[in-house]
Amino acid sequence: MSAEPDGPEDRLRRFATIWGRAVFPVTSTSSTRPEFEKQLVPLARRLSEALRARAFDPDTGRAVGAALVEAHCTDPEALSRTLDCVDAYLVLYCGGDGDGEDLRARSARLQHAMAAGYAQALRERTLAEQEAIAQAALRAQGVVAQALHATEARFRAVFEGAAIGIGIADLKGNVLQVNAALLRMFGLSEQSLRGRSVLDWTHPDDAPQTWVLYDELVRGDREHYHLEKAFYRPDGTVLWTNLTVSLLRDADGEPQYQLALMEDTTERRLLNLRLRYEATHDALTGLPNRTFFFERLEKALSAGEGQRFGLCYLDLDGFKTVNDSLGHAAGDRLLVEVADRLQSCATAPGEMVARLGGDEFVALTTGPDTQHTVDELATRIMNALLAPVGVDGRDLTVRGSIGVVEGPAGERSPAEVLRSADITMYRAKSAGGNRFELADPEADARAITRHGLTTALPAALERGEFFIEYQPLVHLGDGSVRGAEALVRWLHPQHGVLSPDRFIPLAEHTGLIVPLGRWVLEQSVRQAHAWRERRGGADVAGPLRINVNLSPCQLAHPGLVQDTVDILERTGVEPDALCLEVTESALIGADDDLLKPLRRLSEMGVDIALDDFGTGYSNLANLRRLPVSVLKLDRSFTQSMQQFPADPVDLKIVEGIVSLAHSLDLAVTVEGVETGAQAEQLRILGCDTAQGWYYARPGPPDRLHELALVDAAG
Repeated sequence: MSAEPDGPEDRLRRFATIWGRAVFPVTSTSSTRPEFEKQLVPLARRLSEALRARAFDPDTGRAVGAALVEAHCTDPEALSRTLDCVDAYLVLYCGGDGDGEDLRARSARLQHAMAAGYAQALRERTLAEQEAIAQAALRAQGVVAQALHATEARFRAVFEGAAIGIGIADLKGNVLQVNAALLRMFGLSEQSLRGRSVLDWTHPDDAPQTWVLYDELVRGDREHYHLEKAFYRPDGTVLWTNLTVSLLRDADGEPQYQLALMEDTTERRLLNLRLRYEATHDALTGLPNRTFFFERLEKALSAGEGQRFGLCYLDLDGFKTVNDSLGHAAGDRLLVEVADRLQSCATAPGEMVARLGGDEFVALTTGPDTQHTVDELATRIMNALLAPVGVDGRDLTVRGSIGVVEGPAGERSPAEVLRSADITMYRAKSAGGNRFELADPEADARAITRHGLTTALPAALERGEFFIEYQPLVHLGDGSVRGAEALVRWLHPQHGVLSPDRFIPLAEHTGLIVPLGRWVLEQSVRQAHAWRERRGGADVAGPLRINVNLSPCQLAHPGLVQDTVDILERTGVEPDALCLEVTESALIGADDDLLKPLRRLSEMGVDIALDDFGTGYSNLANLRRLPVSVLKLDRSFTQSMQQFPADPVDLKIVEGIVSLAHSLDLAVTVEGVETGAQAEQLRILGCDTAQGWYYARPGPPDRLHELALVDAAG
């Protein structure tokens, strides 16, 4: 038994050996098979490098295809075997650890490029042979009188032994002579082909200039022309050729005959069509793929004035669950069924369906009235998904979210249209799914802005674009400033100052909230230390405390406790000067693992405040198990107290919450206080501290220091 290749070079040589064994039997070369395989190693290396390159370069594939022709692999079977070998073994032996689907797509594109390079090189070689034959024919005709027998022998040898088809006709188009290769191409006998007129060989796929060039040649205005032309065989099949027609003149220079040289390109054309199909269609569903769709979309968007387009971008809801629970094979069968249903929805002229990848599909309609047709198309798609799909004996319910974009041609690029459709589709999905939504330029702009902010967040933290404002916490009993809540802001270079609601959710989503929250905590604690130093260490009305918000992501981060301890130790601030605020919704149903870091911080002396209390519908009895020392009552309970008289129901609710909190030895803080009447009513109800615009808006740290000094002096 031989050992398996254990390194990239071994695997590369193994691939070259397999390739050589497949191609050598149909190669016209004087080399031995080991020598031939050695020639293939550098070609295999180029294919391997192109397969794994960062940017795909089709020139490598074309160069390898041309190199095969130089190595005398000119038999059509050599190309077919080469492509089969590359398709089966290139990714296996040379793909490394890359993404399999992407490598297979690259392999298919490499095969297409190799076929193109092979065809081009073979064509150039054939043209060179054709030119040599034409020159030989001309020389033979020119010296007929001097060496008739010798010239005739040479011409006959070239004429009969050539691998390409050769025919001679007079200037009226009557066929005079044909060689054996031409007879084989057409499947006719010499008797049936002689005497036929060239003018009878028209084909519907003839290029418009075909017969114009022919007329110019027989008039003597042109010496030769070259083009691709199709012919019908007697059995009805089509023969595709590279056709070169040259004019033969007599000794006086007068036009006398026409010489046609034909290369049979039928198999090569079919191969190119097959590779083109594979490169532009999805292997699983048979639908056009992303490449083909973008070609069609670009064509639709560049249509003339008065033309419009409509696009439906579909994403299946919950498809990942199908893959995870039933397996990818079941997911694939579901995708095939969905593709068939979508295909039946887009049968009108100007409509197409494509699969962009995964469970994402797109339907395109074009014409002057797509405002109506695109809505109808989206409705047909939604109706087509109503019936369950049977997979492995289960009836799977199919739901989808569709983003619809419609508009005039010529105003947007394909990328802009698809981005708008994608944004709209996610808007439909976030609204519950199983629906379609129409694109909204304002919603698109907001989504694009959110994306821009998301991508700019990491650099913004590094560049120091964030700053903190502080809103004072006032004791309702004596009006003294007891501390402040730290509120982070983003000074964006383009959008100006952004409030937390604009970027904190984005930071949560990206995970940047952890380093951002750590920065806010350290800056705030340092500021608390600076305030206490400026007060001369006087503990006039209790310690000046700093409140810092903790997001759910920070709460679950394993480094929370250690980061807090490190910051307090570096700044020299006692734990009782810090209060961490956690929203009630983040602690609903929290298990002991989630509460453990809060308990450790509470045991150290750090206060824990339950923020937005009353909005999470939590069980009040759970307060006993939470390591909190402060309740921050949500402003929705106290808004009615801004006017007199206050809502008696709200008064009872607040009174009950305060009583419950105090019975559990919890302090109560109220946010959103905006009037003196509201502050007084909350004082009467027994609330401990408050914050809001009535006292001060969030501002720079010096303002809070001034307020604290005024209180101390009073």
